[in-house]
Amino acid sequence: MVDQSDERIVDKRAASRMQDGEGQDVPPTEGAEGAAELETEREKAETYYKNWQRTAADFINFKRRVEQERGEMARLTSAALVINMLPVYDDLDRAVASVDTTLAGLNWVQGVVNIHQKFNRLLEAMGVAEIAAENESFDPARHEAVGRQPGEEGKVLHVVQKGYELQGKVIRPAMVIVGEAADG
Repeated sequence: MVDQSDERIVDKRAASRMQDGEGQDVPPTEGAEGAAELETEREKAETYYKNWQRTAADFINFKRRVEQERGEMARLTSAALVINMLPVYDDLDRAVASVDTTLAGLNWVQGVVNIHQKFNRLLEAMGVAEIAAENESFDPARHEAVGRQPGEEGKVLHVVQKGYELQGKVIRPAMVIVGEAADG
């Protein structure tokens, strides 16, 4: 007779999972000890979640700050370029304004006038605008007084050098002569 009590049918896949630790059921911990451990793990998870939220918010703020700094850098670079170009534009402006009428029809004079117009359009495309000054009230934020003459008090009488704004911000104030009331 064959003893069949020693033979077992074994599921080898289940046995291998048991050895790896995957298929094992974790016995529930009993009583207050298990509840305290569960509460501790929940607190850890909540702390990790809050730290993640703060880090995500910090990263969003960092990205916004970097974009603002890039925009500011581009604006400052543009302003520096315009400031360096303005003396050349002023010279060209004076040259065109002082052309004698007898020379006005010559081709080279017309070429200089065309260059002046292109330069003006370029500045406008960059957001540069001339500051209004003649016959305006003196504004120290937009005008720089270089002299005073008898005339209407606080009014700009003459513009010595044009001023310019870049996208609404003064990059060079207008140098002006301001009127002062006559004494007596």
